[in-house]
Amino acid sequence: MTLKKRLIMILVIALVGGCLYGAGKLGLSVRPEETEAEAQEALFGHRETLYLWYADDTITDYLNSVAVSYNEYQDRVRVVPVYTQGLEYLETINQASLQTQEVPDLYIISNDSLEKAYLAGLACEVTLPEGVLPMTDILPETAVRAVTYHDKQIGYPFYYETSCLLYNRTYLEDWARAQMEAERDQALAEDAQEQADSGDVEEEIQESQKQEEIPAGDVEERVTQTVPQTIDEILSFADVYDAPEQVEAIFKWDVSDIFYNYFVVGNYMDVGGKNGDNADSIHIYNENAIRALRVYQNLNQFFSIDTKEISYEGVLQDFLDGKIVYTVATSDALSKLEKAREDGQFAYEYGVARVPDVSGELRSASLSVTQCVAVNGYSAKKEMANDFAVYLTQYNTGDLYARTGKLSVHDSGNTYDDPNAAAFLEEYARSVPMPKMIETSNFWVGLEIAFAKVWEGEDANDELKALSEQIMGQVLGEAYTEEYIDVPIPVEEDEENLEEEGGEEE
Repeated sequence: MTLKKRLIMILVIALVGGCLYGAGKLGLSVRPEETEAEAQEALFGHRETLYLWYADDTITDYLNSVAVSYNEYQDRVRVVPVYTQGLEYLETINQASLQTQEVPDLYIISNDSLEKAYLAGLACEVTLPEGVLPMTDILPETAVRAVTYHDKQIGYPFYYETSCLLYNRTYLEDWARAQMEAERDQALAEDAQEQADSGDVEEEIQESQKQEEIPAGDVEERVTQTVPQTIDEILSFADVYDAPEQVEAIFKWDVSDIFYNYFVVGNYMDVGGKNGDNADSIHIYNENAIRALRVYQNLNQFFSIDTKEISYEGVLQDFLDGKIVYTVATSDALSKLEKAREDGQFAYEYGVARVPDVSGELRSASLSVTQCVAVNGYSAKKEMANDFAVYLTQYNTGDLYARTGKLSVHDSGNTYDDPNAAAFLEEYARSVPMPKMIETSNFWVGLEIAFAKVWEGEDANDELKALSEQIMGQVLGEAYTEEYIDVPIPVEEDEENLEEEGGEEE
């Protein structure tokens, strides 16, 4: 899902099916003449009803099964998941809270919307039940920061999305093996020459030149060494890689979506402090951010990508087809790749690594979005809703990934059988949570536009300065001017040599 789609959340028209599913599971039948209300009364007696709203249909079956499990686990309440779609998810929740009897008691929402929800009374401060370990003891700090607002916990982290480097492991293994075979052959040739020079007979030389297969462990070690730690290493690899015919690009990613670009400047931008809620902590325009964005701009000469034609879906399909070696992908890629493999549409092995650093001096940091469970401030059953929220996010996440492809924040221990899923969790732990502040909600669109302009050749310094002035003006409510930061553009080594040669001639 692109950031654009995340920022325009798709919402809900009520769908209630968990209860009938539970009836079947418990072996109870519903007579045709029974009303739904009568059937529910027969099944659940006088239990209170909790309505759980969500906007992602891919987790419908999972939520229904958890609701059934919880309904069997205790006898106080029944949980009814309600799938809601629409253009204004939070507004729909607000209207339902004020105008209906079936108030959404809790709901799933992205962490960047928590401030808006809290200020509207739609999310209240939550407290872990007695005996439950604090989130700081069991979750990555990123998850805790995602649901913290002015030192209050206003939700429970559930699952997340961030970006990592996705690479074709088959290609790297083949390349590593070829390199090691060439190195071996070179060593054998040199050894044979030494033997010949020393007077060894031809049979002995031939025996010494017998080739053995490169051990798989040695190949794996070389692949690990080959996975790039910096963008410079990707460029160096491109210079020496003898790519198969079907490979069209060494490195390709969606340069039109800030979610896949943010790692370039993520370590050098502060939008709201560590919890994304402090309007006094906004630092967009700075020397390192300028330098990082200039490195990004220079990549266009190596990886010609059209911002108007590129898309994440297209890039992922190219990866499936074996047309690219490296890309930047989000966690949803894992389930898509495995599904393609099952369907016989993906013939390669792949791996996941942290996003590369911008350079040896400039570090990277990915952006992350955490889906949270919030308890509605308008609910008359907050305590019950809170208990189920804990049950959903902390006690029943073991099969979330296997059933939905979503990566739970709770598996920091970790229970993932897939090492690639574990790699995403490591990246999430060092990622930057999307800020919550309403005043900076359009920052992402502005930064995305700035990246596009820089990619096409506009000055990185000017674009960041203008963006910072725009955002600071919004926060302060008055015009704001940044003091210009003079960051010299580094002169390439070849240009320096030419200048020196020209000076000598004069």
